[in-house]
Amino acid sequence: MSKMKEIKPINESPIGFIDSGVGGLTVVKEAMKQLPNERVLYLGDTARCPYGPRPAEQVIRFTEEMTAFLLKKGIKMLVIACNTATSVALEVIRGKVDIPVVGVILPGSRAALRATKNKIIGIIGTTGTIKSGAYEKTLKKKDPAIHTISLACPRFVAVVESNEYRSPVAKKVVAESLRPLLPPKMDTLIMGCTHYPLLRPLIQNVMGPKVKLIDSGVETISEVSALLDYFAIAAPFERTHPPHEFYTTGSARLFSDLAEGWLGRSDLQVTHIELGRD
Repeated sequence: MSKMKEIKPINESPIGFIDSGVGGLTVVKEAMKQLPNERVLYLGDTARCPYGPRPAEQVIRFTEEMTAFLLKKGIKMLVIACNTATSVALEVIRGKVDIPVVGVILPGSRAALRATKNKIIGIIGTTGTIKSGAYEKTLKKKDPAIHTISLACPRFVAVVESNEYRSPVAKKVVAESLRPLLPPKMDTLIMGCTHYPLLRPLIQNVMGPKVKLIDSGVETISEVSALLDYFAIAAPFERTHPPHEFYTTGSARLFSDLAEGWLGRSDLQVTHIELGRD
């Protein structure tokens, strides 16, 4: 009789992260900090980034393609580390898969509600996220007294994706883009795109020290942690773990340069893959 194939416990399976590009690395960085025993599989659709200006139907299709790729890798949970994809595709994906799926909008909204004192919350994001009104709907559903001020900052993603987020160009782009919010009436500002925390020092400098910046990625991983415990699928503690895996539909070298700098690691495995092209 042949030996039966050993089935790996789901606890040892990785967590999948998807994003339109490199922005979701801000979420991964927090995952590595809060959940050091978990293994990460990340897919950034850099070749088709940005998602913000695209129609919802296209974003949903792209999100489905990325999800299908990571499901074949055996992930136990999916994090949609992209505000645009979360705003239009989260419920669609949840209806098609049998693993927990987490988005970034609800956790970020909760954090903003805890932080605000004057009940005026600003939201910056891609054109798609702002147009969807997802943050506004979530915030007002939880507290109808909340007043929101929204602004699309579509140039931010290009600055980050080109690895220029520390450059003088980035400083100029941030200052020009945020000018409509000045002087700030809000005391809390949601960075409604996972690319934006890479520009956090510049955003804070423009908005001033009295405005609390909300990083949805940080809050999202807190929710991921709770769900891992709730479903009893947290990874066991081990001295050694298989390496994290990173995939991109764009340049593996550019992705690796940015990822290694942002994550502070030089051992990343980055692989170029092909998905449908539009």
